[in-house]
Amino acid sequence: MKRMILAVLLTSFAVLAPVVAHAIVYGEPDNGEHPNVGSFVGELTDPDTGDSTLIQLCTGTLIDTDVVLSASHCFTGLPPSFTITDTWFTLDEVIDANKDGVVDPTVKLLTGTPVTHPLFASGGVSNTFDIAVFLLDKAVTGIAPAELPGPGLLNDIAWRKETFTAVGYGAVRETNRKATQSILVGWRREKADQQARSLTRAWLTLSMNLATGNGGTCYGDSGGPHLLGDVVVSITITGDVPCKSTDKTYRVDTPWAREFLAQFVTLP
Repeated sequence: MKRMILAVLLTSFAVLAPVVAHAIVYGEPDNGEHPNVGSFVGELTDPDTGDSTLIQLCTGTLIDTDVVLSASHCFTGLPPSFTITDTWFTLDEVIDANKDGVVDPTVKLLTGTPVTHPLFASGGVSNTFDIAVFLLDKAVTGIAPAELPGPGLLNDIAWRKETFTAVGYGAVRETNRKATQSILVGWRREKADQQARSLTRAWLTLSMNLATGNGGTCYGDSGGPHLLGDVVVSITITGDVPCKSTDKTYRVDTPWAREFLAQFVTLP
């Protein structure tokens, strides 16, 4: 189960039942701390009526002036019942000021082309190759791209002792006492700190346990960064269904991730 599909479902229903929400589970407003993290916006078209709505889809990180890092499933993983006719990227911190699940028409949308990993979904659960870039048509100015890790960074540090930061625009839960009923639609960039649980060749798993002071990601945060300081070490892919326990994130310091990214950016 990936961190995107329910965000589309929630947003679709939000036009009928508006909710007030934040982004990121047990998080707080980003307040401009990560201006290079943005949201993907899709135009959802009703196949029966032809009516369209702008909705929040996924999260991404500017890693060069014209390259955005995200997840492959953000561009290939929508269910057949949803028709996304266009996808854009925005670095606006607030994308839904009315908090009704519909992206504001005033949001600055950047055009581009997604490129998914050629091996996406071919490697089984141990390595899904779920990484992608979005190549912007026009370079972004005035915002410094995020840093990428050197090869095998997570293998070389005491990762259990580190504090990581998740950033995203996706759905939120502010209480851990309910199931999916307490998941609300996100409307702005937020952040949350978390500690690591496990590390494998392809995956970094992080805690979202509120009882231990951790937060994390939910639906709509797919592709968003998990940072160690200013360095993007992994991206959101999946986790537990009610978004209150575990973040499963895809490492970007591995040979296969670096080989893919080296086609588009200069790596450290």
